[in-house]
Amino acid sequence: MAKRQDSRIGVWVILILLFVGLIGFGATNLSGTIRSIGTAGQKEIGVQAYADALSQQIDAFSAQIGAPLSFPQAQAFGIDRAVLGQVVAAAVLDNEAHQLGLSVGDARVRDRVLQIPAFQGLSGSFDREAYRFTLDRRGMTEAEFEANLRDEISRSLLQAAVIGGTPEPTAYAEALVAFIGERRSFTWAPVTDSILTRPLPEPTEADLQAQYDANPDAYTLPEVRKITYAWLSPDMIHDTVPVDEQAIRDLYDSRIAEYVQPERRLVERLVFGDDAQAIAAAERLGAGDVDFDTLVTDRGLDLTDVDLGDVAIGDLGAAGEPVFAATPGDVVGPVLTSLGPALFRMNAILSAEEVTFDEAAPDLRAELARDRARRVIAVATSDIADLLAGGATLEDLAERTDMDLGRIDWSDADSEGIAAYDSFREAAATAAPGSFPELVEMADGGVFALRIDEIVPPTLQPLEAVREQVISDRAMTATAEAVRAQAERIATALEAGQSFEDFGLLPTTETGLIRREFLAGTPQGFISQVFEMEVSQALSISDPSGLTVVVRLDRVDPADPADPAMVAERSAIAERAGSGIAQDVYGAFAGAVQARTDVRLDEAAIAAVNTNFQ
Repeated sequence: MAKRQDSRIGVWVILILLFVGLIGFGATNLSGTIRSIGTAGQKEIGVQAYADALSQQIDAFSAQIGAPLSFPQAQAFGIDRAVLGQVVAAAVLDNEAHQLGLSVGDARVRDRVLQIPAFQGLSGSFDREAYRFTLDRRGMTEAEFEANLRDEISRSLLQAAVIGGTPEPTAYAEALVAFIGERRSFTWAPVTDSILTRPLPEPTEADLQAQYDANPDAYTLPEVRKITYAWLSPDMIHDTVPVDEQAIRDLYDSRIAEYVQPERRLVERLVFGDDAQAIAAAERLGAGDVDFDTLVTDRGLDLTDVDLGDVAIGDLGAAGEPVFAATPGDVVGPVLTSLGPALFRMNAILSAEEVTFDEAAPDLRAELARDRARRVIAVATSDIADLLAGGATLEDLAERTDMDLGRIDWSDADSEGIAAYDSFREAAATAAPGSFPELVEMADGGVFALRIDEIVPPTLQPLEAVREQVISDRAMTATAEAVRAQAERIATALEAGQSFEDFGLLPTTETGLIRREFLAGTPQGFISQVFEMEVSQALSISDPSGLTVVVRLDRVDPADPADPAMVAERSAIAERAGSGIAQDVYGAFAGAVQARTDVRLDEAAIAAVNTNFQ
């Protein structure tokens, strides 16, 4: 019963949010002689109620999108009309509550006022001055505010009365849980072409024609765009760009740490809290009682925690010389370090490496040349763009600049040469025949312009042109058909009492699976089909990919009502369904009340309020 009441309280809160224009503080304060924007029966629809609700909705939407929302934007989204509908609905319900004689006493209103944070002082208790100041800032008297609050509480009583009689959908929840929680135990095995004992016959011409006719997409060439392009990339001109030798030397010197590396060691370091611990560990190592790995694990560490990687002698401080004098596998120490006394294990010697300037110079020269080539292209881009704007063709660009002219029959599958550039593929896919060539930048600093000469639509290739592919595809199709046929025969035999092993299959038994389970290695929709089977029934199940299995249903178990997962599922289903029913009932009630209530709106007053938000 407590759960049922909690559910209804939750519904009540949701409905209040849906139908009530909430009272806000610090919202838009409207001054003037207009007190209402209309009436609902005998109840006025207050100007301030509409303004407050509108301000709150705009603020909420602004927070949702992460940017301030202007009033014209709010109107474009229909927020003003939605808010108007809410305050009208609230006034209609207020009127209905008044007609039914629903109201609350002063004590209930007083208790609600005392709970509102905006009226509380620094001590957390009600502050009369804060109450008066807040209402005054909103242009309301205490009597007006308390009357509105009384209406809100009365409206809540009406809402609670309407949804209070909504029955909990127990039967619905039980039926759904019984369906969801049913379990199946079954045995299954994959069936592959290894099950086939005889080779498949060679396909006839009729077989090949049928394969070709049934799968035209597989033998259709994609759309091809015949493109002429002019392009210029750094790689085209970097050999012709002069590079200063001093610049190469300066670049080498700036990267000297990459080219000249001293002798290094692969080292692990285990630090101890004090000298006594470090000495004791070294003695245990010397006596052969433990090895270095054991010392590490005894400290609750992994080898990755103590690994220093490859280090130079200067990286190790006082431990540098003894570590570099050790042989691979030796443990050195204890040595005092900035972290405390430590043992060092030297694992390998890395010889000194040096790449001389002469060895590095070709790569450095090419790098500098490409960089300067990019700058040359950047300078030339303006002149090339001017030529295009002046009516030059791509052929003209190839004659008058360093750009190369090329042609390509391009499709989505092409990614070689200029088609390796994303910018080219994007331009090639979107350009139209006859469009003006535009200069486009490339990722490596190059530029290109292209022209669509012709678009060849997707073309179905003749059978003779794709005969080898059709033969291969037909073989795959025939194999899949033969496997499915054999699987169906196996399923029939399983129902007759034979075993999976009789056919050389390796079965797997699954126990107590529910409908939501996923089983790797099975066809699409496998579990759903298993749940449609009868006990002892066997089926062959395949999917379009060619995956085929045979399955035998061994047992059906009903849902366990005591299963904690099913108990939680039943509660969640009942709560969701109950909320939905309550909302539907209340929506129908509110709609009926509004239909019979005389609602009159003052559009001029509404426009005046809206003007305040401009």
